Amino acid sequence: MSLAKQSPCKVNLLLNILGRRADGFHELETVFHPVNVFDSMTFARGGTGIQLSCSDPELPTDSRNLVHRAATAFLQATKIHDGVRIHLEKKIPLAAGLGGGSGNAATTLLGLNELFGSPLTGEELHRQAATLGSDVNFFLQNKPALATGRGENVTQLDFFPAMRGRAFVLVHPGFGIATAWAYQQLAYFPDALNGRRGRAQKLISRLQGGDAKNAGKEFYNSLEAPALKKYPVLALYQEFFREHGALATLMSGSGSTTFAVMENQSAGEALIGNFKSRFGSTGWMSVVPV
Repeated sequence: MSLAKQSPCKVNLLLNILGRRADGFHELETVFHPVNVFDSMTFARGGTGIQLSCSDPELPTDSRNLVHRAATAFLQATKIHDGVRIHLEKKIPLAAGLGGGSGNAATTLLGLNELFGSPLTGEELHRQAATLGSDVNFFLQNKPALATGRGENVTQLDFFPAMRGRAFVLVHPGFGIATAWAYQQLAYFPDALNGRRGRAQKLISRLQGGDAKNAGKEFYNSLEAPALKKYPVLALYQEFFREHGALATLMSGSGSTTFAVMENQSAGEALIGNFKSRFGSTGWMSVVPV
């Protein structure tokens, strides 16, 4: 028996760092939105141990890969000794701030749980996800969400009226930004490291109100402070997006993907055409209906 699943990505409409915690993590509030760009994953029982293959030769297929670690966590939690075969077909760019690896880990937990007849409850899946990474819990569901703590406390939200009918334009410039570096650099940006509480609820309220341009004023990412200083081209992208009709624009997560919210799909396609004329076709780009 084999099982195929799609593994989505996300953007952060807001990522507000609230300070460094005693355990070394950062306290935060973030508003996630799912994005319909997918990796493909297949799961099968058989063989011995965990056999992981991947279409991208840059990704390791041992315990350094979150998929492998998620499979290990699942098998240990369920005391299942069967072998599993997993294949990961990558479409989402690496080191992009889109949560591709976290989505792969969550999809692994969900896929193996389905493959083996649901031995873990939803609560148990969330416990396992929290051990794997701060964004993994979000990907156990498929709606926008508010996340707090270090990102593992996830509250599902209804799709926002302000985003209805819109389109995401996503641009990855061809280089990544290491998450660890971005967080370490916050020490040089005290205002970004110790953000103002309540930004998330203010943004959610505006998104629920239906005015995308008004809501876009509340988009915020603490990690832009170090990222845009080191990589000013990302600020140029945002300026270009605004000049060409973006309702909102932001870097997602720790970057380097920068995105715009456009009025609709056709406006998004037009923006990409203009973007290529100005900046060229290097990197990865996508226009995705919200």
